[in-house]
Amino acid sequence: MKHWKETADVLSRVVRLAEAGRRAAVATVVRIEGSAYRRPGAKFLVEEDGRTAGSISGGCLEGDVREVALEVMRSGAPRLLLYETGGDDSSVFGLGLGCSGSVEIFVQSATSEETLEAAREVLDRLSGDRAFSVATVIRGNGAGRVSVLEPGGEGKAGRREPAEVFVETLQPPPHLLVFGAGDDAIPLCAYAADAGFRVTLVDHRPATLSRERFPAAFGLAARRLEETVAGLPAGPRGFAVVKTHSFAHDREWVRQLLSAGVPYVGLLGPRARGAKILAEIGAAAGERIFSPVGLDLGAEGPEQVALSIVAELLAVHSSRQPWSLREKEGAIHAG
Repeated sequence: MKHWKETADVLSRVVRLAEAGRRAAVATVVRIEGSAYRRPGAKFLVEEDGRTAGSISGGCLEGDVREVALEVMRSGAPRLLLYETGGDDSSVFGLGLGCSGSVEIFVQSATSEETLEAAREVLDRLSGDRAFSVATVIRGNGAGRVSVLEPGGEGKAGRREPAEVFVETLQPPPHLLVFGAGDDAIPLCAYAADAGFRVTLVDHRPATLSRERFPAAFGLAARRLEETVAGLPAGPRGFAVVKTHSFAHDREWVRQLLSAGVPYVGLLGPRARGAKILAEIGAAAGERIFSPVGLDLGAEGPEQVALSIVAELLAVHSSRQPWSLREKEGAIHAG
């Protein structure tokens, strides 16, 4: 989910740099084993003046990869890097790595003619709502060549390579509808968007729906109850949080969202208030209703409440039961 937004941010920057006549390189995690901070597909942008964006580790690899990326820009030749630790070894290549695992990172020019063409095609697809894949030759003949694959099909190149290819499948992130664009929706929108959700704010007051208030929003919908949820991304892959601070408005939006089949309907407010809303619309408490919304983090204030809601959204999206990682056996990211 995170990779969709991260890829869009990185490639948008690449295109802007190229249009300004500047060079850049992109490092991508292509394989991990054991413990690793980022998963395959994570990206790290390095500009010719040394500025960076994105991440491929918890901070231990970026400095070294940055130097490699600068050399790749000068030479034009891509590089496949391996960083590995194990046992009691606490440093690799003087980088101070302390995790027990390995990671492979592919570094390539991002502003060459061929990669730039692929970047523009990927960006075009990222503006849509369909899954697709990107295949990059990382070792052997044609290293650095990128093909964008049709969903369930092959890319326009359509030919096999006697080489190692990294294939990244990008799934469109879920939509999150937030009903109520009050001040407490500002941190919720920001945190949820940063986590990878495509957030749409819904409110009947156009004055509250501005890009200045919600710069990270995917959409802003000025809508009254009688206009219903028709046309909004309120489907079986969607999430919704209802927080208009009006009992009547909350009740009717919850009714419509349940009818639309939204699998997660979060309702802000006390448990008794949520129970009354469900009783009035004739709905029984069930797996789709999250009232009160959010995880029990001892939250106080809009920012902390927003964190508790986004934490619950991530847990539900990943089909995880929230608990402390110290209680978990095995790899952190294992299912």
